[in-house]
Parts: sequence; structure tokens; C-alpha cells
Amino acid sequence: MHLTQPQLHTRRAFLRRSGQLALTGAAFPLAMNLAAMGEAAAQSATDYKALVCVFLYGGNDYGITVITYDDPSYNAYAAVRGGGAGQTAGGIALAKAALAPTLLNPTVALPGGRQYALHPSMTGLSGLFNAGQAAVVLNAGPLVVPLTRAQYFATDRNNYPLPPKLFSHNDQQSIWQSSSPEGSTIGWGGNIGDLALSSNTNSLFTCVSITGNSVFLAGDTALSYQVGSGGAVRIDSVGDTAFPYGFKDVGTAMKNLTSGLGRVNNLENEYNKITKRAVDAEASITAAIDPSKSVGGIFPAPFDAFPANNPLSDQMRMVARLIAARSTLGTKRQVFMVSLGGFDLHDNLVANQPKLMQRVSEAMTAFHNAMADPSINLANNVTAFTASDFGRTLASNGDGSDHGWGSHHLVVGGAVKGKAFYGYAPPVGVGDRNSTTPADLWQVGQGRLLPTTSVDQYAATLAKWFGVSDTDLPNVLPNSQNFNGGSFTVDGSTFNFPKTLGFL
Repeated sequence: MHLTQPQLHTRRAFLRRSGQLALTGAAFPLAMNLAAMGEAAAQSATDYKALVCVFLYGGNDYGITVITYDDPSYNAYAAVRGGGAGQTAGGIALAKAALAPTLLNPTVALPGGRQYALHPSMTGLSGLFNAGQAAVVLNAGPLVVPLTRAQYFATDRNNYPLPPKLFSHNDQQSIWQSSSPEGSTIGWGGNIGDLALSSNTNSLFTCVSITGNSVFLAGDTALSYQVGSGGAVRIDSVGDTAFPYGFKDVGTAMKNLTSGLGRVNNLENEYNKITKRAVDAEASITAAIDPSKSVGGIFPAPFDAFPANNPLSDQMRMVARLIAARSTLGTKRQVFMVSLGGFDLHDNLVANQPKLMQRVSEAMTAFHNAMADPSINLANNVTAFTASDFGRTLASNGDGSDHGWGSHHLVVGGAVKGKAFYGYAPPVGVGDRNSTTPADLWQVGQGRLLPTTSVDQYAATLAKWFGVSDTDLPNVLPNSQNFNGGSFTVDGSTFNFPKTLGFL
């Protein structure tokens, strides 16, 4: 059976978690995110490792992020996107000359002379790639099973199921994060966190979001602890400073009322237990990253290098500070999530994408440099990776591009086997469903890429590096069992679907 709703695969754990949530009460929104947490015993780490998901909300355009550069492919790209004569800019195509500073030079050349460059605003990430600290995963996206274009257009959904609700923002965001559409309650980041809880002295800090609520970090037991880009979030009505001007005792009374234990009523007692945990967690985070002190013995230099006026940079700076404070917080395995929005560019693509690409590149580069700073020295222990709702159409709609499917993604870190591409470079084409042109065989209309690498392969590579065993991998990624060495041939080319991709 193919699992298009893999959370049903862990129904018992889901019911257990639902029972926990029922006991948390609803008066404090933050408390709902700090539901009672058990302990898992699947891992017992002695070193430190962290995964950082960088989610690009809105559906990032692959054709303006990782841009085909060799002459035959570039010319086809320019023709589709309205480029000018002599490889100049036009429509939503960038000039080839503008891509030269961000040309990617892999150690092993791609087949057929294919070349790629990053967006001209991404000089930091192109530098990391060419220095061997970053890799590109080509044409990745949600799949239930390996799929050819003929199977996509066919009607046999028993043998060739599609990811549900393709091209829908909310659903595809959830599919990427959890393998299920909107409404899913468990993500694969949270499933990884479930296995890591026992490695951390305070299991509450295993899965940490700097971008609000997300299904990605929700596990069967692990829940997302939310931190703002400026630090932990306080429950304002609780504590000595909540009521100024001589009413300090009121704040103290509120704290005792809402977090004191030993109540007769079980629901009240459970509610207070969760509230106390929230208050204590905020105090622990605030003390650990106090900017007036060193963080984990580290003074501000690595954190001052993050660029200003960049919301993604602010989030990744906070991740860096939390990682630097790992000893104080008692963490050895952590999964983080940060995000940047604004990528739904049906219009003004060429005008608006440069700032977005610059923010992504600057934030991820500054983060990697902070991890590599001698005062932290964790570049080999921390891996950051991009994800997005979907790629977009290669075809222009006039001033932008529309919802797509497969896309190209970046992985950054000292452990990454960088200066390399993983997956298959898709031919450039926009043909309709009846086209037999080889360039069209890996898209399903308007240049929407049919993924040749599944999110499960991408995620399994990250999970294995993090410490997830082969035995536990199907519980983290139920559909990963469908990508375990299979292959098929289209137009004389063989495409393999191994369990992992090898970039870590």
C-alpha cells in the first residue's frame, strides 16, 4: 500500500499525543505548544548535531535560482522566458553575462556539458559551493512513488499515485513538511526529534522553531518550542514584571496561581504543570543567550557578522546563538526551522526575486561562517537546507511564473560533500502532454518539472546523517520504502531512486 497520509501509520502514537494535548488547556497559546513531553530512547548522542530547515514560502522559482548556463540549455531557457538577442536579458530571463560571477564549478562535471549558475544576488552561496561547503540537489519534489510523465498523465492511481493536491500552496507546504496535505499533525522533522529526545537534558529544546507554528517540527512526542528572532516568548501576564507601579505582588500571585502544582483537580494541575514548564523554559533560554554576557563562553563576534535588515538573517542568528548555548541548555541533537516568505511571484518576478535571493544567500552564508568560527567550531556538525512549497513554471505568464512542482535546492555545511550536484539535470522544455521531444519528458506542461528526486530521498539523506537508523527511517519517512534502489528508463536514459542521495 502506498501511504499518501503516513500519519495514519502511527495512529497509536497520534492518539497518545491527542490525549496529552487534551490536558494542556487553552488559556495560554504558548502553553499549547509545550504539551506534556515523554522521552524516546532511540538515540544516545555524545557529540552535537543540528539540522536547520530554511523554508521559502510561496513557491520559489527554480529557473531564476539555479539557472542553466551552458549555451544550448541557456538558449532554450532564454527562448522560453523571453530573453533578448545575443543572450541578453528580456521577459523573465536574466542575461547570461550577469551569471558569470555566480557560475558553479563542480569537481565532477555534469553529463552532456550541462552547467549552472546561481542568481547574481547569491554570491555568498556560490562561493560556498565552489569552496566545497555547499551542494545543489536538482529537481527534487514530493513523490509517493517514482513516476514517469506517461504514468502521471495515465489514470492508474493504484500503482502510480500522485501526491495529493498538487500545486496548492498550503497543501504542498504541508506535503513537503509531513508527506500529507494541510491538516497534517506530524512532520518528518518532528519524527526525527522524537528519536533524539533522550539525547538532550531538556527534551523541550529538541525541535525549535524561529518562525512560528509549523507541522515540520511536530512529532508523535516532540513538539515545536517556539522562539522569536529576538529570543524566547514570555507569558506576559505571569511574573514579577507583568504588573508595574507597585503591583508586583499581583504578578507573583498570577504566577503562583497559574503555575503552582499540587492542585486537587487533575486538569488544573496539568494546566499549571505546562504553564510552569513554559515559564521555566523562557527563563532558561533568556539566561542562556543573554546578550550582555558571552553565550556558552562565546563573545558576540560570530553573531555580529549577520547582515541587518534581513528577517531570515535575524532568525538564523537566533539559531546560531541557541547552538552556541548548547552546553548551557543541555542539547546534543536539535532540529530547527526558519523561513522567508514572498516567493509567490506571479508578477514582478525579475524585480522582486533579487532581494529575496540576496536575503537567502546572505543569511545562510553568515550562518555557516558563524558555525565555522573557531569560537563555535561546529561547521561539520550543523547542516542547513532549503525547502519550498514547489518550484514554478519555466514558462512566463507575462511578468512572472505560475505554480509548479519540482525545484532545485541548496544544502550547506561542513559535512556536506560539496562542490557537486545531486540528482538529474532536467532538460529545458515546455511541451504539452503529447510531446515526444526528449526535452519535454521531464515536465508536465509549461515547464513544471516532474521530480526525479523525491523529498523522501532528500529527507532520508539528512536523517541518516543526523543519526536515524535504517530501522527507524520508515517510521520517520513512511514513503521512503518506495525509494530504495528502483530505477526506470525513459528515452534511453536510466533514472535511479536510491534511498539516500550521498550529499552527506
